[in-house]
Amino acid sequence: MGFYGEQVLPRFIDVMLGTKEFGKIRAMACEGLHGDVLEIGFGSGLNLPYLPPAVTGVWTVEPSATAMKLARKRIAASSIEVHGGGLDGERIDFPDDRFDAALSTMTLCTIPDAVGALGEVRRVLKPGARLHFAEHGHAPDARVARMQDRLNPVQNRIGGGCNLNRDIDALLVKAGFEIESLRNFYLKGPKAFGYMYVGRARRP
Repeated sequence: MGFYGEQVLPRFIDVMLGTKEFGKIRAMACEGLHGDVLEIGFGSGLNLPYLPPAVTGVWTVEPSATAMKLARKRIAASSIEVHGGGLDGERIDFPDDRFDAALSTMTLCTIPDAVGALGEVRRVLKPGARLHFAEHGHAPDARVARMQDRLNPVQNRIGGGCNLNRDIDALLVKAGFEIESLRNFYLKGPKAFGYMYVGRARRP
């Protein structure tokens, strides 16, 4: 990944997505989680303070060693046990029907094969279990969407593979999930970077 991708970017993300404002979105995404939870894109553990008491454990999928180092204090402060779950969301090393729920926040924009990774999440979820998500993606406004498409190559380079223009709901459906709830809105700031998809998708 290089020095920038491994050392600089995880620290930048930790600050940028660790705001109180984004914490409200994390709280929305984490509401209702329970049991054993698989979190893809665990990052620096920013979701840990928002997990409900009904969560019995979190299994992390996170490729960045730096992000996991940044997460140490949050893991130590959490009453919920955190377990290593792997480095690659496209190949999750757990048996079928293993988890009660899954969580993904600002992750699906970056995974190269997002549909493949979601298929893996679907596989390891129990039937009827839900994936809770808060992701940014393609906006419905044509002017904003054109800007996203125009900026995407630059964003991809400086954002460690992050894409501005993925249709998150379409990816979920293509991977075999049924969307149960979905809220769409813009974050404060440039619209091209902040069209949000927050909701839950069920494994049939």
